[in-house]
Amino acid sequence: MIIKRAKTSRERGNKTHGWGHKKKHRGKGSRGGKGNAGSGKRADSKKPSTWKDLKKFGKHGFNPHHKQIKVITVRELDKKYDGTVDLTKEGYSKIIGTGNITKKLEVTVQTCTPKAEEKIKKAGGKVNSQKEDKQPKEVKETEKVDKSEPKKESKEE
Repeated sequence: MIIKRAKTSRERGNKTHGWGHKKKHRGKGSRGGKGNAGSGKRADSKKPSTWKDLKKFGKHGFNPHHKQIKVITVRELDKKYDGTVDLTKEGYSKIIGTGNITKKLEVTVQTCTPKAEEKIKKAGGKVNSQKEDKQPKEVKETEKVDKSEPKKESKEE
């Protein structure tokens, strides 16, 4: 019968305890850092493997910087609702003019396209939109300034 000493006792006084070079067997491999770090001059050999993962570099996708608008068509209004409807409570923010309407509806919504409003009114309905029209204000005659003549200041004596 062969009696062997424990490996740890046999490796006492040995720098690497049977794991080769002093860098090896440290628990994180012999990678020299995190990720692609530590590859030095040999970094070019790692690049093709990272090219395969297209999400690793750059920005991806579209990031909208505006609020999402939930839209309903005139056709859907005709199918789903009768009488008076508050679409803001239903989660809709805009009516668009796709399709036709046969019912008489009174609709409350944030915005409405001119074509949709025209179709609803033609069917005998009414649209209460909460947003004001963004048309320029009219300038009154008294506010208009004639730039051709310079102003003359009158001296009080």
